[in-house]
Amino acid sequence: MSRNPVKPPAACAMDPKGSNGSGLQDERITDLLVFGFLQNCSNYNFHKELQVLGHDLSVPACLWENHDDELQTDGSQYSHFVLESRETDSESQDEIIQNIARQLAHIGDRMDRSIPPRLVNHLAIQFMNGDLSEEERRECLAAALEQVMHTYPKDMEKEKTMLMLTMLLAKKVADHTPSLLHDVFRTTVNVINQSLPTYEMD
Repeated sequence: MSRNPVKPPAACAMDPKGSNGSGLQDERITDLLVFGFLQNCSNYNFHKELQVLGHDLSVPACLWENHDDELQTDGSQYSHFVLESRETDSESQDEIIQNIARQLAHIGDRMDRSIPPRLVNHLAIQFMNGDLSEEERRECLAAALEQVMHTYPKDMEKEKTMLMLTMLLAKKVADHTPSLLHDVFRTTVNVINQSLPTYEMD
């Protein structure tokens, strides 16, 4: 099977002209991906905060609906990361992103126990420090991600695992302290946009 280049959601080419001015669109893609992941995770304590965040992000109404269809969670489904259709309307793109987020959330639920509670507590304390800059918050999240990556089984491609665990760390911190949801969401989006490299998959 041929190998397709796959980019993190923030780097997916959505601009039909292929211009370099797609930064806002890229950020929107990552916003919806991380939001959809949090929305579709099971057993979280930040329902009210997530509603406020969804309003702030102007999340389309169709993405708030519950979908009964279950996506398979085997590796082949990661082909959905390749957003090849450049002429679909924004609603269709939003729905594609939501489907990706739902799949990732299902996998994330199975990985939830891999996040040590002490690490989550420490990360939440760091995010509660109002003196930290956004860059310092990104460094804190990246350091926590590195710790988790060292202990997690290497049976999934590294970059896929990084994307998953970055969002899962955000979920765990928001679960620990719901008032941190907005801050940890924004930092997570920034980390994904700036740090996750392009990678390939079958």
